[in-house]
Amino acid sequence: MNNSIKFISMRAGNFSIALFIVMFCVSFSTMAQGDGPRFYWKGLMGTNAIPLIGGSMGGNANPLDRSSNVIPGANFESSTSLVGYAKMLPFGKRSGMVSIMAPMGRLSGEVSLDGKDYSATARGFGDPMLQIGVNVIGPKAIMNLPDMLRYKPGFSVDIIGSLAIPIGEYDNTSPINIGQNRWYGRIGTPVVWQLGQWIPGKRTTFELLPTVWFFSDNTDFVGKTMSTKPMYQIEAHLTRDFMERVWGALNVVSYSGGKATVDGVEGSSLNNLGVGGTLGYVINDNMQLNISYTSTINDSAAEDLKMDGFRVTLIFGWHEMIEGMHRLKSNE
Repeated sequence: MNNSIKFISMRAGNFSIALFIVMFCVSFSTMAQGDGPRFYWKGLMGTNAIPLIGGSMGGNANPLDRSSNVIPGANFESSTSLVGYAKMLPFGKRSGMVSIMAPMGRLSGEVSLDGKDYSATARGFGDPMLQIGVNVIGPKAIMNLPDMLRYKPGFSVDIIGSLAIPIGEYDNTSPINIGQNRWYGRIGTPVVWQLGQWIPGKRTTFELLPTVWFFSDNTDFVGKTMSTKPMYQIEAHLTRDFMERVWGALNVVSYSGGKATVDGVEGSSLNNLGVGGTLGYVINDNMQLNISYTSTINDSAAEDLKMDGFRVTLIFGWHEMIEGMHRLKSNE
């Protein structure tokens, strides 16, 4: 292998996680934590990724209900895991991705509704979610190694669309469920703004994700019909490399709207903030580990959203071209 190929291979190894496998959105994570930082960085087209996510979350709303419907006095506790698959594909000259995630786990809760007390534990699979995203402003798609080595995000904007399929475990006699018995999804515009140099160990970004969630009616919510107005979510992250393989982020998520109505009885709209942090570590050229914690604030009133949670994300990514270069390098 000549020196130029060695150099490209080394640089490919340094960038393989940061530019290959973190573009896709882990939008299927627990509600109050949002998607998380650095999930909309761009990667080499053709890259495959498998995310494994485990977490626990608790509060006065079902952590698996994307509308985050607050039930005053309720207590939910969840231990969930998610597994999925994502692939980066070009849409013309723009970067794109498609992904699917499926949640599973355990949800317990104590809820009082209309004078009736419920205490239950639900186990099994939740509603799988499909997502597609396309970059509309920013660098063109990374089609080859030279493109990757020249890549700088600058200022980029994507458009994403998500849709959950209501096939998860659901008990119509209980308000404590992993599946939601209705269609729901979102439209969002992730923004990544590069601040300063784009050098491993020195990279800094400001990231913003405004999103609108939409919900169909649940026509069998403990024998009643629940309708939910659109819920607006804005997620912001300031991320910074501490070392070449270690980075961190400060995270803020806001929620508004999402008023639920059950058989004509209206609930309250959301108006809450969640704050937290993330620590990321690039294990090797194919694996990255992220650890996050988030908690709501301004949540003193009974109708306020009160949630806190911990999440661990392990991402395994690969690309045939890069794997082939690694094999050539190992056979020198």
